[in-house]
Amino acid sequence: MEEQAQIELVKAFSNAHGAPGFEREVVKLFKQQMAGRGDTTVDGMFNALTARAGNTGKRPVIQLDAHSDSVGLLVQAIRPNGLIKFVTLGGWVPTNIPAMKVQVRNQLGEYVTGVVATKPPHFMTAEERKQVPTVADMSIDVGTSSREETINQLHINTGCPIFPAVECEYLPNQGMFFGKDFDNRVGAAALVETFDQLSQADLAVDVVASLSAQEEVGLRGAYVTARKVNPDLAIVFEGCPADDTFEPDWLSQTRVKGGPMLRDMDTSFIANPLFEQFAADTAERIGIPYTRAVRTGGGVDGAAITYWQGAPTIVIGIPVRYEHTAFNWTALSDFQAATKLAAALIADMTPERIASFTQVDD
Repeated sequence: MEEQAQIELVKAFSNAHGAPGFEREVVKLFKQQMAGRGDTTVDGMFNALTARAGNTGKRPVIQLDAHSDSVGLLVQAIRPNGLIKFVTLGGWVPTNIPAMKVQVRNQLGEYVTGVVATKPPHFMTAEERKQVPTVADMSIDVGTSSREETINQLHINTGCPIFPAVECEYLPNQGMFFGKDFDNRVGAAALVETFDQLSQADLAVDVVASLSAQEEVGLRGAYVTARKVNPDLAIVFEGCPADDTFEPDWLSQTRVKGGPMLRDMDTSFIANPLFEQFAADTAERIGIPYTRAVRTGGGVDGAAITYWQGAPTIVIGIPVRYEHTAFNWTALSDFQAATKLAAALIADMTPERIASFTQVDD
């Protein structure tokens, strides 16, 4: 795609709402964007699979994955005064939630504006000001004054999803996107862009893009898509947490504008070392900056995919600052480098090369 089209693609995916279990809006956009690039099917979890146009069904299969969901909230109950009691979907730090503007999708499918309510400092004791807030004590205010008004007039009740109310913008002077849900909407956009780059390629492999659901609550969708695709090789796009604002340079392994991150390990996943090194060598050969990362936290769809039948798997991370908050930063150059690398890997893949990643004899 041309650069402006890439910018609009990332913005569209960022603006789409999709908490775990409520990814339909993201999947609809994905299906629209993949039209003409392959055949897309959607299952009851809202996992989406796009088989690339030109697949033969007779060649090794590469699964190109990203997850569609992002952290969100869910209505648990309505309080007598009309405020909403909620629970989290995915990993939030409680101190990042208060005073956040949100959109509640009501039972009619309409979006209702609200705010995570906080007690004004005028009414706080000195001790209260020092306390760390807990999610159980928080509420969302949608401008009502009674339970009946929230339920009957706004059609908000138990089970309604809640999303950060943030509109993505691109800042050309910085070459940066500022918006929500780059974990992992930037990966979802990367699936489309990679398919676009491969549209005229004569490949030796079949490719299936999987937009997997419910990653933020346990990699659930990827367990399903791995079984459906049954890949011989997998590449996973992930919006990965950047550490460049708080780690020393020697320890920083995921830097904004530092290129894609090749993840060697996290708490869920260890990359196939032969495929990982091939990806690093490819990046160097075609002049793409990259980092490698060994993480002591986190989890990725790559775990669910590779641990299905042992397919060699790598994770290409696109650095994102301030993941799992309402406001994120990510760089256009990192998105472009990550998709260029993925397309190059797929274009160079052959049955023999895939087999080489499982060799144990020199």
